[in-house]
Amino acid sequence: MTKKYRQANVSRRNLLKLSAGAISAGVLAAGVGSNLVAPEKASAQNKQDLSPDEALQALLDGNDRFVKAKRRNPNQSQSRLREVAKGQKPFASILSCADSRVPSEIIFDQGLGDLFVCRVAGNIATTEEIGSLEFGSLVLGTKVIMVVGHERCGAVDATIKGASVPGQIGSLLVAIQPAVEKSKGQPGDKLENACKANVLGQIEKLKSSPVLSALIKEGKLKIVGSYYDLDTGKVSLVS
Repeated sequence: MTKKYRQANVSRRNLLKLSAGAISAGVLAAGVGSNLVAPEKASAQNKQDLSPDEALQALLDGNDRFVKAKRRNPNQSQSRLREVAKGQKPFASILSCADSRVPSEIIFDQGLGDLFVCRVAGNIATTEEIGSLEFGSLVLGTKVIMVVGHERCGAVDATIKGASVPGQIGSLLVAIQPAVEKSKGQPGDKLENACKANVLGQIEKLKSSPVLSALIKEGKLKIVGSYYDLDTGKVSLVS
């Protein structure tokens, strides 16, 4: 066997090994890929059947992942995009502040079609917000409504200070004022107390809805309040 022939033979063997390795890697990647996609589809289907308590726990678990920097970023694939384009079945509704630092899908580690979100400065339950949340629960089937207040809320702070504001901004402060009054004299941080009192006040408004109260009585819905810590990313329940 000549040296030139031996080199050619070795080259062919190396090529075959590389090809086999590439095919194996491709098969392995496909297998791993299918394992990654399957749970996403399964979780999307399972979330439609959650109880109100389970839906709440799913939100809290997602926030725990966010706080610990272990986000899964579920339901954010192109296949999920195409799936929800045909219709939505979110498992939870969120009434939160419009503050740019409190993005619901990120802090609860959820994805496309998971959350029905209403955002307004001061997380207040206006007529329009209540109507939207009635739709989310009655028509779309969300199992929990979470009102999310947050640390150092500018709208609540402005209400406490009695700020003079232009345009329609004053309507927000009027809606928050009852919570400020209710929290007066409480020990601790004045702004934090008012923010939490505001969350509880908005829950009362939501529960006054005949549509939502009926769903609660039937065991199909739960309404809870929470407080988001801007510094840690932690969502804590407020009661």
